[in-house]
Amino acid sequence: MGGLSSSLSYPGMQRTSWSTYVTAAVAMYLSLCWLLRFRRRDTLAKKFNYPDKASFARMTNVDAQAILQYLAELEFPRIYEMSLQFALFKTYGIPTISSLLAATKEFSTPENASKRYADTGVLIAEFSSHPPRHERVVKAIARMNYIHSRYQKAGKISNDDLLYTLSVFVTEPISWINKYEWRDLTEMEICAFGVFWKSMGDAMGIQYQGVLAHSEWADGIEFMHDISAWAKSYENAYMVPAASNKQTADELVSLLLFYVPTYFKSAGGHLVGVMMGDLLRKAMIYPDPPESYFGIVSTVFAIRRFVTRHLLLPRYIPQRAIEEHPNPSTGRYNYKNYLVHPFYNNPGFLNRWGPEAWFVWLAGGKIPGSDGDKYIPQGYRFEEVGPNIMKGKGVEETNVIEQKLWAERPSGCPFAFAR
Repeated sequence: MGGLSSSLSYPGMQRTSWSTYVTAAVAMYLSLCWLLRFRRRDTLAKKFNYPDKASFARMTNVDAQAILQYLAELEFPRIYEMSLQFALFKTYGIPTISSLLAATKEFSTPENASKRYADTGVLIAEFSSHPPRHERVVKAIARMNYIHSRYQKAGKISNDDLLYTLSVFVTEPISWINKYEWRDLTEMEICAFGVFWKSMGDAMGIQYQGVLAHSEWADGIEFMHDISAWAKSYENAYMVPAASNKQTADELVSLLLFYVPTYFKSAGGHLVGVMMGDLLRKAMIYPDPPESYFGIVSTVFAIRRFVTRHLLLPRYIPQRAIEEHPNPSTGRYNYKNYLVHPFYNNPGFLNRWGPEAWFVWLAGGKIPGSDGDKYIPQGYRFEEVGPNIMKGKGVEETNVIEQKLWAERPSGCPFAFAR
């Protein structure tokens, strides 16, 4: 009987043991996700050693760039990228900006809109992915300044246009990460945004005095608050409906929804409308989405936040937007991102035959190497980035700008050079 009793109880005991093991394994995995995510956050804080508000006044430009690069490539790559896309999109709600884009035909076709997006992405990635005094950073800023200078001399780009564009690159990533990511930014990380973009504004020659509430700031957080307050006031005054706003918005939204099946494009447009917010949506002359779509967006991001925080291990392979080294076949640099048209993307094996390439091909999109050299698969040189009418132009002027940047661009705290 004892043997029979033992044999009868064994299966139940085995099931209990397996359920215990599974429960323990799940608990250990959840704890590991939590531990590794927050340990990396805390390790970053210890590495840069800015423990309190007083220490933020000494944050260097080098450290600020390194912190932002970590956020963009490891901690929050997807939401960070989306925030920059939306920041650029938001500038199209200002008629003085959108009218210039419309007049220069940069949004006259989907390909032109993609090229403009790629050029902007390349320049931002270059000066975000390398230390402030890296040669590629200086070349990227110099090229950007040359492009802007042609329109500034013609009176088509104002200081306010540049300052507003700068402001959205400060504020939108902070807003998006705090709203949609698995954790909020730390004070040190927020300070880094202010330090980095203040330095970029200086390099662009943007004037703050007489425009922002202050002309000097103790640290990046003070600068962020000042430029954020100015931007909100500027939007209330100048983000108004205009045909050029809608023209640029329509071209970019069509790219964002390119892979959405036709039957669902209307729903996709409503979701984009939710992300715009009331003021920008009105300026773009877009209809208000049905109330249910606001709930859909909130629910999707809430689920993503929960899954990322509790169920996913942190990323350990950086997600870079640009290649670190020139293409050995062409001597040019390749871009890794694109919406629809693969400008500057290397037509390597995975880019043409990997899972993502198959999805793009089946959806009717373009893969790297499509249409020969149309999308410049060999990569970019800095003197060729920008509007087609400026391709290869301004080399001498850009060299002068580069020399000025080498002489003036600080690696230390930019608030020591406050305007």
